[in-house]
Amino acid sequence: MKAPWFFNPNLPPGTKSFTWGFTLLEILIAIFIFAIVATTIFGSFNFIFSTAGAFDSGVAVHESARVCLNRMTMDLQSVYVSLSGAYTPPGRDAPSDPYRFSGEFDTAGNSSFPKLRFASLAHAAFEKSRSEGVAEIVYYVEPLPNGNFILRRGDKLYPYEPFRKKNTDPVLCENLKSLKFTYYDGDGADYDHWDSDSDEFKYATPRTVAIQLELDSGSFSQNFATLVTLPAYRMKKE
Repeated sequence: MKAPWFFNPNLPPGTKSFTWGFTLLEILIAIFIFAIVATTIFGSFNFIFSTAGAFDSGVAVHESARVCLNRMTMDLQSVYVSLSGAYTPPGRDAPSDPYRFSGEFDTAGNSSFPKLRFASLAHAAFEKSRSEGVAEIVYYVEPLPNGNFILRRGDKLYPYEPFRKKNTDPVLCENLKSLKFTYYDGDGADYDHWDSDSDEFKYATPRTVAIQLELDSGSFSQNFATLVTLPAYRMKKE
């Protein structure tokens, strides 16, 4: 439908001019098209901003995992063990080896997570009076009130007291969803637990430890892993 001609009364006498106008339908169609274009533009901006937010969150999680795995790698590469010549398997009533390597499972809230204990020269000194020595390192998981989990690192110089979880133990990483340690012996066999004071493992320490982390970034989770070969180990006692 064509729009009608409109007479322009502001012209001098004797001059005739007509102006082309728009129908209501054409105006509504133009508004409709503009609304679609505007919605698309704003939707694109929202997508870009949300993607940027997710990217920033992913970078933060990646950095957290990197720091955590680097610390654990440093600890394990500084492991301290009682070598075969100096080690005697503990008797029934004898104390455990202070430098034992132990990987077991522990309860955190309603979930089960691994707990790893070993001796290491990578002591993180917080007291000037004692900055060096062989430390007992313990990795353990604790639940938070919001349902998330954190990984803590216990660190105590010799003599070692019975281990107790402390709120002052440093946090290695937050937003933990899963944690897995895999221990490999000299023959390449893998285990999800370990006890260097046990006949099950012939009183040996593992040769290699694999670490797997799953961290929550909010909108999705990310998995990280590393493999650490121990520079010191005790061979099996046959």
